[in-house]
Amino acid sequence: MLDILRDVLTDCLIDTLKTLPFLFLTYLLMEYLEHRTSEKTLGMIRRADKTGPLWGGILGIVPQCGFSAAAAGLYAGRVITVGTLIAVFLSTSDEMLPIMLSSHVPVMTIVRILAGKALIAAAAGFLIDFIFRKFNVRKIGGTIRDICEHEHCHCDEEGSIAVSALRHTLQIAGFLFVVAFALNLLISLIGEEALKSLILNRPVAGEVIAGLIGLIPNCGASVVITTLYMEGAMSAGAMMAGLLVGAGVGLLVLYRTNRGIKENLQLTGILYACGVLGGILVAALGIRF
Repeated sequence: MLDILRDVLTDCLIDTLKTLPFLFLTYLLMEYLEHRTSEKTLGMIRRADKTGPLWGGILGIVPQCGFSAAAAGLYAGRVITVGTLIAVFLSTSDEMLPIMLSSHVPVMTIVRILAGKALIAAAAGFLIDFIFRKFNVRKIGGTIRDICEHEHCHCDEEGSIAVSALRHTLQIAGFLFVVAFALNLLISLIGEEALKSLILNRPVAGEVIAGLIGLIPNCGASVVITTLYMEGAMSAGAMMAGLLVGAGVGLLVLYRTNRGIKENLQLTGILYACGVLGGILVAALGIRF
């Protein structure tokens, strides 16, 4: 047993260290985009009006660390519709992109996943605006201050791009190490085939459970989901369900800034239902990324 632990620990440490340069470069690019495009992106969302869900689904896939948090604040001020908010939440991929890039996942695979999320997000957003019009009655328009601070990334601080990128890199590398260690230890003890037969690979049940994981308002949720998928322990449908539901810290900001716990719980339920149904649809269509 000690030999197994030592081997797994060594392998995970080496694999994690190998990802550090790629993670750092990816987060550096993300921080640059955050500084250069965040205000323009939010401006487009503010002006979108009835086409908001379309722009929310498209712009949500752009790697900007505080976008889901900012969208929650915009909704709390009734600047955007509920459909636009849910579209942004569904489209946001949190840590999926840097993890897959650092793990050398084929670019086209990543593109297909992001395109699938954007398509589902936009479609769900339009449907939600049509069905749940009551949420938009109090839309008043207005402005919202930058709330990226909720992610503690200090993206608004001039000259802190490299420091923020390094902070993200170390944080996610830590998550990756812990998740990879647990998975590799499990594989060593029960075997790879047994791992692939877990409930997360089963129709419907996998999507339901993955959606619950995605609800965790922390970047660790997307780390777990992405790693499980790449290890073969989670089906494409379950992975899509988890990543669709995962809105990063967006839900935390929503509960903090939007008055009415009942409404926030309803919005959470809508997000969860859309994500799970999206994952089930992917599984039913037999889509492989």
